[in-house]
Amino acid sequence: MRPSRFVVLLWVTLIVVLLVVELAEITRTFTLPIQSAIGDPLAFVFALVFTTILALVGAIFIGIYISNRMLSASGFTPFEEEMLKMRKEVSDLKHSVDALAAASRGTDTTAPDRPKEAP
Repeated sequence: MRPSRFVVLLWVTLIVVLLVVELAEITRTFTLPIQSAIGDPLAFVFALVFTTILALVGAIFIGIYISNRMLSASGFTPFEEEMLKMRKEVSDLKHSVDALAAASRGTDTTAPDRPKEAP
């Protein structure tokens, strides 16, 4: 699922506008009156509510993206497949070491509670 050109253009425009505002702040061509924003309770509450709304919208979009990724039928990425293989190898090595330790103590070497690994 690829985003449309309009969405990409919209995000690029938003990022460019934010960069221009940041550069204007750094060069002092445009400054926000911080003292008056903190001194005015209405402006302060408005800023807090606006920031909270943006944070919630961002969290919702991130949640939608993550759930879409988790529920997609695309399978695992090569990195995830490699991590699963490494996990299986580590689990096999752990069980081998446990069996060697049990054999050196003279106890039973079978492990009936060994979990089943993913393929």
